[in-house]
Amino acid sequence: MSSRRVLVFGANGLLGQKVADLLVRGTPASVTLSSFESAPVRPMEPAEYVQADITSKKDVKQAVAHAEPDVIINCAAITNVDACETERETAWKVNVGGVEHIIEAARRTGATIVHVSSDYIFDGKNGPYTEDDRPEPLSYYGKTKLAGENSLRASGMNYLIARTMILYGFAAGVKQNFALWLIQSLEKQTPVRIVDDQLGNPTLADDLAYGLLRGVELGRTGVYNIAGRDIVSRYEFAVRIARAFSLDASLISPVKTAQLRQPAHRPLKSGLITLKAEVELGIHPSTIEQGLAVLKNQISRGKRRAADSGPVPGQPHGRGKH
Repeated sequence: MSSRRVLVFGANGLLGQKVADLLVRGTPASVTLSSFESAPVRPMEPAEYVQADITSKKDVKQAVAHAEPDVIINCAAITNVDACETERETAWKVNVGGVEHIIEAARRTGATIVHVSSDYIFDGKNGPYTEDDRPEPLSYYGKTKLAGENSLRASGMNYLIARTMILYGFAAGVKQNFALWLIQSLEKQTPVRIVDDQLGNPTLADDLAYGLLRGVELGRTGVYNIAGRDIVSRYEFAVRIARAFSLDASLISPVKTAQLRQPAHRPLKSGLITLKAEVELGIHPSTIEQGLAVLKNQISRGKRRAADSGPVPGQPHGRGKH
């Protein structure tokens, strides 16, 4: 990556921070980080930070003109599935309009665009899915992610699309993902209901970040499924989290998706087959146990930092946003 100029949108989010960490720790490269917020959640020298709202064509154009990137990695998205169902205009502006703004700005530099998509582009009737299976989204979120993919496919630009699912991990100031929310709930002895009829690959954010950069390093283009090794129900994942963190799994009750009456429909029999990424990118997705061991270590380090300097945003005991 040493000869690359890389611009990361959504750099303050969970995945964006993981990508940034790898970029600044690896072989020196010119790295520019960007998010909607006026400042980074934590400084990452020698990377530069530029504020940009990807729903603003002007902001994106200015950020790209400033960074002059060879590679643009888009980690920005609205991923709250139910919110996308009820706030459709905002969901489209971010998940589709933002991609279109990046494409338009990238034409000036010829940058390769790396974009993150989702298993929600499928209907969950015949999973797990390969990269070549026919998309059939059930929710508006899924429709926006598919539309973002289609914009890239039709752009004529070099692109790498990584489809993933059930992303979890720890980073400063990020909204709570499933694993952090569950840990916090069980630590408070709060009973939770978790669906046992939705299947998929829990994915450690660190693994996805590595897969994205590995694809860039190897010059790969096209669509890749990058997700965790194990395909389990959300309920099974929750039980394994409880065991890994020595929490009370009896507080977790199984429930069917239909009973929750959520605004957005979910794919049930989902999951992503990662063979293409394993062979062509040389990556080895973590098992659930391996990923939770990494998460446990990261949370422990976060607690130690909090003891030294005050609460760390994003950890289960901190000021994480749901």
